[in-house]
Formats: sequence, structure tokens, C-alpha cells
Amino acid sequence: MAIYRADPKHGVCWITGGSTGIGRQLALDLAGEGWTVAVTSRVEDPIEPVIEAAAGLPGKIVPFYCDVTDEAGMAATVDAIESQAGPIMLAVFNAGVYIPMHGEALNLANFRKTYEVNVFGVLHGLIPAVARMQKRSRGHVVVMGSVTAYFGWPTLAAYGATKAALNNMADALRYDFKKMNIRIQIINPGFVDTPLARKNIHLMPALMPVEKASRRMVKAIRSGGYETTFPWRLTWGLKFLRAWPHGPLFAFMNYATRWRGYPLMPGRTRE
Repeated sequence: MAIYRADPKHGVCWITGGSTGIGRQLALDLAGEGWTVAVTSRVEDPIEPVIEAAAGLPGKIVPFYCDVTDEAGMAATVDAIESQAGPIMLAVFNAGVYIPMHGEALNLANFRKTYEVNVFGVLHGLIPAVARMQKRSRGHVVVMGSVTAYFGWPTLAAYGATKAALNNMADALRYDFKKMNIRIQIINPGFVDTPLARKNIHLMPALMPVEKASRRMVKAIRSGGYETTFPWRLTWGLKFLRAWPHGPLFAFMNYATRWRGYPLMPGRTRE
């Protein structure tokens, strides 16, 4: 028997971090597919422009403000969505933060914030949402990863590590979720042109417009397998590189990102 795949006739979709970037575009595209989309963001990131952009689409956007780092608030948000909009049949854990991390200026607070948003922010929503899905004996979960999870990149010591954690977590949960008739998918996009990606200071090969990336994600949700990664011209190469020994891989990435010639942060000296 095939594992459950979410359908807009069965309930609502919940997207965290849905006011900007990939989350915003995905919310609009899913509303275009007829979904009622519950969008969560912080109060300082208004959802109203997304609601206005969705006017005239077959589905609709419903706002639920909450910071994903608020464990109790996220559990309350799940309760509010289910009581006000309908059962959460598709949950997309998209909210994330990228803080560049330089080895010559490590900052524990920035590491902690990255993990609180990118890892615990997912868990704060995943746990109460899956509990509801388990009671219904069906559900569909999508976790937003990144190709930076495959191996280390310059400035991504925190961000890439959290995405690697999400990939490993999804791999492990897949065993039990299948027994509960809950589909879990991990999406590992390459570089997508969003405000978050624009913080990068290294090269971003095969940078993809957010609209095209979102279409690939919608297609994956509708009919894709466990992992979706794109664009293939980039990700096939990265998967190949992942099999390299660490020495040659490190040398290649130094060259490919031009990081070897990149200056250290102001006030630092190179040995």
C-alpha cells in the first residue's frame, strides 16, 4: 500500500517562514493548487502582503504569527490552525536563518541562534503536528534542507551543520513515519535567489530564481520521492564530490569558491 500523500481536499497546508523567500513563493504556488495555506512567521515579518498576492487564487492564505523558537507558542499554533482552518495534512518546515560564520571570529551566540531556528524551530512544529497526524493515521511532512548539508562550505559552519542535522533526522524518522502512514520528504535545493541567499559572500553557482525553485518543490510534494534536490547540473556534481577523500575535496572547494584568495575579516591577520 502506498504511503499517504497530502491532498488539498483533506485539510490544510502549514508553512513556517512563509512571509518571504522560498516560503512565500511556495505558499502562493500551493494556494494556486487549491490549498488553504496556514502561514507562520514572526510579527515583524508581515504575512498580509502574501495574503494580498494570493487574491484570486483557488486557495487562500491564513496568517498565524509565531516565532519558531517558541516551543509553547508553536504547539499553540498547531492547535489554532486545526481549530480555525482545519486539520494539518501537509506541514512544510521552511523557516531558517543563515549567519555567516568565520573561523577567525567564532561566535557562540550565532551558532546557538542558528540551531534554535533551523533545528529546534523544526522540532517545535514537527512534534505537535506529527502527533495530530498519527491520530489520523496519515500525514505528509516536508523538511527544508540544503545542498550545503553534503559537506562543509566557507562561512557555513553553523548553517550547513544544521541542514546536515535535518537530513540525518529525516533519514532516521522515515523508518517509523512509514509505519504510521506519514510521508516525510527532505528538499535540498541549491542556491536560490532569496534575501537569505544574498547574505552569501562566496560564489553561488547555478543560482535559481525563487519561482522556478518553488515549482520544483510543488512538483516534489505532488509526486516526488523522499529526497528532492535541484538543479541537477549542480547537485549531481556535489553528490559526486561528497565521495571524494577530504584532502582533494577541501582543495577543490578552496579553488571553486575562490576562498583561498578571500581576505580575512578586518582586524585579523593571516598566518
